[in-house]
Amino acid sequence: MAHIALYRTWRSQTFHDVVGQRHITQTLQNSLRENRLTHAYLFNGPRGTGKTSTAKILAKAINCLNGPSEEPCNQCSACERITEGAVMDVVEIDAASNRGVEEIRDIRDKVKYAPTEVRQKVYIIDEVHMLTTEAFNALLKTLEEPPAHVMFILATTEPHKIPATIISRCQRFDFRRVSMEDEVGRLQFICEQERIAIDKEALHYIARLSDGGMRDALSLLDQAASFATGEIQLADILSITGGIASDQFKKLVSYIKEQDLGAALELIDAFMQEGKSADKCIENLIHYFRDLLMVRMVPNSPVIAERVFDMDELKAIAGHFTPNEMMSMIETLNHYQSEMKYSVQPQTLLEIAIMKISGNQRGAEGGTSTLVRSSQDAGRAPQGDSLAQMAQRMKQLEEQLAGLVKSGVTASSGESARQTPAAKVPVASAPSKKSGLKLDAYLKASDGPETKNALLKWSQVLGDVKEKKITVHAWFVNGDLVSVLDDVVLVAFKNDMHRNTTEKPENKVIIEQVLSSVFGKPMRLLTLMRKEWDDAKNDATSAPPEEMELVAEDGRGNAVKEEWISEAIQLFGEDLVTIKED
Repeated sequence: MAHIALYRTWRSQTFHDVVGQRHITQTLQNSLRENRLTHAYLFNGPRGTGKTSTAKILAKAINCLNGPSEEPCNQCSACERITEGAVMDVVEIDAASNRGVEEIRDIRDKVKYAPTEVRQKVYIIDEVHMLTTEAFNALLKTLEEPPAHVMFILATTEPHKIPATIISRCQRFDFRRVSMEDEVGRLQFICEQERIAIDKEALHYIARLSDGGMRDALSLLDQAASFATGEIQLADILSITGGIASDQFKKLVSYIKEQDLGAALELIDAFMQEGKSADKCIENLIHYFRDLLMVRMVPNSPVIAERVFDMDELKAIAGHFTPNEMMSMIETLNHYQSEMKYSVQPQTLLEIAIMKISGNQRGAEGGTSTLVRSSQDAGRAPQGDSLAQMAQRMKQLEEQLAGLVKSGVTASSGESARQTPAAKVPVASAPSKKSGLKLDAYLKASDGPETKNALLKWSQVLGDVKEKKITVHAWFVNGDLVSVLDDVVLVAFKNDMHRNTTEKPENKVIIEQVLSSVFGKPMRLLTLMRKEWDDAKNDATSAPPEEMELVAEDGRGNAVKEEWISEAIQLFGEDLVTIKED
């Protein structure tokens, strides 16, 4: 029985076993040998690259009874008890679960006491970027004046979220993604130690899927060893991960090149029937075209050589496309991959993406993306006319949808537009000349309690949008909140480009999610230009007063002037009263 899970832990590891981070482990070993350790370290880098493992090995190395030494012996009582988690002076804290100021204050109160069981107290704070601002401030005090017997090791995947005052008081080590060569070598070593038979292509595929994370690679190997009977083959890895074999992608790409849309869609449907996910398919297809592009542009690069298993086959396929064609296809696929996050029909989006890139090759040769092939290319393929019509229809639908989203039109607005008012148009009505919105209700609500309350929370809205996606915040922050009415937030922009980018469906969804979260109920976002809003306010302010019409009739339907009409004239003035006589 293989025990691959043991290789994912730090229990019996030394610095030598931390894969692909020799630049860090060598520095730490030199510090241990020369006894030049500092009081605080910051380990940052992608997940699964050895940050926490290195921190725990360092804690053992400085407290080893045979040390401090370059490597922990893993045999003395101190090493064994730290391995078992039985030493109270070596504490690991998950900042994602203990992110408040009280937990950090508790550490600050305890660090003043000398260690009771080992040589030095060690606090390992994992995912430290999750701490609150107050917690960071409490931690800063301890890092400024640390006791000599205490060491802090902070680990994070997002160092940009840590205050600069904290970072400046730590020795920073940047962990790198593990290279394919190092991952494959480590996986081979483990398979030899555990007597696991595995195909070389499967080994490379595991290393590629892990994306530079050794922990993920070991987890996949462990899962494959449990799943496979006998030697682990590439088909076993594809089965457990939902991946697609390269020969299947070769088929799909050949259909795209030949513009055989029917065969391409049938193959996509077969993927779905096998249980593949549409988002995974489009992600793998992007990676495949990326490899084709790299093989075409830099065929001798060692970077692409370590990623690709069969280089000759990929070069042959890449020769059928120009670089502009491949870049255009990657752009299209990437767009639809982003759209899938908010769609309930991801397979449909995948099929549309395949249709677009199938009809997009000739247009890409000129360096620009087009949805419909030129008439010359359309005549070359039997299905060219129908494909061109289909693509044109799709473009029309997309433009109509974008127009509806931008204008904020709802189903009810069409009904209200068909109704003819029985009286004069209200004086305060100020329809926008560009957006199509009637702004009278929003003008009245602009000074209301809902709008004032929203303005108090606006900085929180902008902050949450920035945390979700900083690029969306960069455009949205240029808008001004002008009115809140029921479930609608109206934002005015001075720059048309800022407004149009904010109105993109994928960006608008993010903003509306934040608005709903902050205001505690579902909210919609509508936008307009600042000039439209200012013009509407000016029109409402300078509009003439509404006239009153008073008509009196006798019993036979004839209009007569009664005494109360005279009283009305005295009360309101002749300018405001109109007398009609039939």
